[in-house]
Amino acid sequence: MKHVTRKTLAGLCLASSEKYKDSPAFSMLSDGNICRRITYTQLGMRARQIGSLLREMNVSSGDRVLLLSENCPEWPLFYFGISTAGAVVVPMLTGFSADQIRHVANHANVSAVCISRTMAEKLEKHEDSALSHIPFIYVDSITGGDINTEITVSIKGAEKQMQLCLPKAGEELPVKNEDDLAVIIYTSGTQGNSKGVMLSGKNLVSNALSVLDFINIGQKDRLLSLLPLAHSYECTLGLIAPVIGGANVTYLDKPPSPSVLLPAVKIVRPTVVAAVPLLIEKIYRNAIAPKLLKNKLYKFPLTRTLASRVAGKKLITALGGKVRFFGIGGAPLSEEVEKFLFRAKFPYAIGYGLTEAAPLVAGNKPNRSPLRSTGIPVRGVKIRTVKCGGSSEGEIQVQGPNIMLGYYNDEEKTKEVFTSDGWLRTGDLGRFDEKGKLFIKGRLKALILGPGGENIYPEEIESLLGTSALIEDALVYSGDKGELVALVCLSEAAKTAAGVIEHKLEELRSWVNKKLADFSRLSRIEIKYEPFEKTPTMKIKRYLYV
Repeated sequence: MKHVTRKTLAGLCLASSEKYKDSPAFSMLSDGNICRRITYTQLGMRARQIGSLLREMNVSSGDRVLLLSENCPEWPLFYFGISTAGAVVVPMLTGFSADQIRHVANHANVSAVCISRTMAEKLEKHEDSALSHIPFIYVDSITGGDINTEITVSIKGAEKQMQLCLPKAGEELPVKNEDDLAVIIYTSGTQGNSKGVMLSGKNLVSNALSVLDFINIGQKDRLLSLLPLAHSYECTLGLIAPVIGGANVTYLDKPPSPSVLLPAVKIVRPTVVAAVPLLIEKIYRNAIAPKLLKNKLYKFPLTRTLASRVAGKKLITALGGKVRFFGIGGAPLSEEVEKFLFRAKFPYAIGYGLTEAAPLVAGNKPNRSPLRSTGIPVRGVKIRTVKCGGSSEGEIQVQGPNIMLGYYNDEEKTKEVFTSDGWLRTGDLGRFDEKGKLFIKGRLKALILGPGGENIYPEEIESLLGTSALIEDALVYSGDKGELVALVCLSEAAKTAAGVIEHKLEELRSWVNKKLADFSRLSRIEIKYEPFEKTPTMKIKRYLYV
């Protein structure tokens, strides 16, 4: 994209605003209607107004500003607006507790908070003198048109209306360098210990540009945002990349459960979707598999592909009929579901990444990778695998323009995650095939060593358990005597068969064990009656249970 001459968030925002002008940028889907529409011209204007407001409130270059709101059209305005002020965005997931939010605000030493009314109420329920002196700007309080626009600000508990104005002559906003700190993302991962990942404008924009190698997003594209914007996956693939290409992004006013999503796609008719595996797995198991398994054509290997393709066309129709790219990342996709998508020629593409890499490390165009592969390294990124920790696979290590600056105010953890020759240690295990395609085996910290030193990958066993209609979620761990145990949450269907569930679980254990090596076989399955606590990309927080 030739208009992206400076790899900074502010530079990108203003360049795209100038290039795409009155093309639609963001909107909200609420109660079946698309509203709160924002054009690219308005994006650039609002970003500069918000930047000017922050400077008026004594936010200086390099200061940290917390951004805490549900997905909405105003979220990108403040994301780019904070950057336009020369400040550092600290986007936070709305699922964080009030204590976690206060911890991050204090750790990052934020100078202002841009927040929705709902999230402000969450904080107001807890006394916190440490935040009382910091101005709160309500992202969902903008009133008026392009001129005479006001916004609500709370200073020391007193609310007042302030004008949103463009910088005055001679008061232009600061210009940042590509390598300057732009964003600090506090992770909520499977291993706990939230850390502040420092990313530069170059990290983020170069990674978003590499996304466009796999899917050419342009002004005719419509995206439906399903994941939290504070997560690096959604922010890079679902916000920065579309802004580079001039696409239109629509947000939902409710969580994207299948019951909310399916009516929404009929209205938005998205061409590009970025999702986590759980969403497509639920659609497959609830709406596709029951009918597919009854189809006579599906029962025979010679006609199974034909039946799958018919079902795949129906899936595209159910998703609005226009999807040409369905990105899947953030967690492993079920092998059963992937085989269906592959046979159906559904335009899915699996990617691999992590927040510390802004986030994409490997990916591919739809239907271009072999089954179970996450594709090839993205442009400018180098990947190597290094044997470690007793695993026959290698730890995936990465170099490139997308790799973080380090962890905020944590030199010790930063040193731990980089090798002596400067490669980022991902903590994931993987291998390359002869064509250079990457395959992920699991987390190094989740790896279990068998009685003879064999490598046991719990994620593979969990994937097998997940193919059963009985299982909603599963976690495999090593018991006190070294035996393998599966802790499972039952599906709604299984809960209705309470009287025979023990027998059915024993049958499932026997079936799974027949597909595993001797040293990987389960000793027992235990039922967990409360849901697992998960990350925003729906991975179980293993450290809470193992």
